[in-house]
Amino acid sequence: MADQTSFPRVFALWAAGLGAAAQYGKMSVIFDLLPKIYPQAGASLGFLVSMVGGVGILLGVVAGLVVARIRYRRALLFALWLGAAVSAFQAVLPDFGWMLASRVVEGLSHLAIVVAAPTLIAQLSTVKDRGFTLTLWGTFFGVAFAILTLIGRPLALTWGVPALFAVHALYMAGCALVLSGSLRSLPDEGPQSPFSLPQILRDHLAIYRSPFLSAPAAGWLFYTFSFVSILTVLPPYLSEAWRAVTMAAMPLTSIAVSMTIGVALLRRLPAVSVVQTGFALSALSMLWLWLAPGTPLACLALAAAMGLIQGASFTAVAQLNSGPAAQAQANGAVAQMGNLGNSLGTPVMAFGLASFGGAALPLLAGGAFVMGLVAHLLLGAARRRSRRVPV
Repeated sequence: MADQTSFPRVFALWAAGLGAAAQYGKMSVIFDLLPKIYPQAGASLGFLVSMVGGVGILLGVVAGLVVARIRYRRALLFALWLGAAVSAFQAVLPDFGWMLASRVVEGLSHLAIVVAAPTLIAQLSTVKDRGFTLTLWGTFFGVAFAILTLIGRPLALTWGVPALFAVHALYMAGCALVLSGSLRSLPDEGPQSPFSLPQILRDHLAIYRSPFLSAPAAGWLFYTFSFVSILTVLPPYLSEAWRAVTMAAMPLTSIAVSMTIGVALLRRLPAVSVVQTGFALSALSMLWLWLAPGTPLACLALAAAMGLIQGASFTAVAQLNSGPAAQAQANGAVAQMGNLGNSLGTPVMAFGLASFGGAALPLLAGGAFVMGLVAHLLLGAARRRSRRVPV
């Protein structure tokens, strides 16, 4: 644990996280441009967007275990250079099969970054500053998507899709160069158990059996299930006069609340309590939307409540698990459950809306928030029982 927070290195790691989020989102913001590049791909184009998430579902926990064993600085730098190489390769617009294969490799790079970076941030932060630094980390996805929308897409429209990939490659390489120097001196990471496939499998089971390691991931599953799907399916249910303003304001509200009210609460309350508060308020906001469909203020209240979940979930990783190895395992589980929630949320929500109409949105999302709260309550009870067991 650091005696003094290294804010320059924390911000550099957060910047690397923006690059990792761009690995996920760069295909999303130019998705409508891809049919011109790969006209024969048809519906398979969707895999260019989803493949990174699919890798995360399959290998999220494994990534946490592997990164812990090969050390965080080494894993992070390798992932950044690999990400830069993949984006440079994509800039030549290879055949569709090769582009799809590159997204698999990019998924591996993405996983290593989102496991190693928050683990390093926790190491480089004092206890009193972790609420801020890990909440900052929790904004990386929303900030990156905003930048891609405001800058990345116009760049692709003006200079072509290869320009976006080339700029991303340069950005990842720049992050690698900066961090290769700034991360030379790190706190002691402690001994690691031998690396083997049987040990990886045993550790995988142990993570989800532990109410300490699995708790942040359990809540993150229900958060990601709701967050992405709500932003995707909500617009048609809003008044056209308020639709654009509300949808633009929701992610910004979420980030603003997490960095202000969320950080303030984390200085006074355990992170899990803040997450539980966020889930409870999110469920109440969905009740508001059910009673008053399409109300912009209810949408902003929902975004504010979800902002409490966002940053506190990463802070909970560090509070519930001491030592970088355990935190890397917990972050791997968060990555796995986050990708699963992202992948399931929109299809399930779209099916519910098609089958049952607009009432399905508050019921499904509200139910997910309640389940997230219940999951944390049950795992909290399990942690209290484990502490009472005689050693």
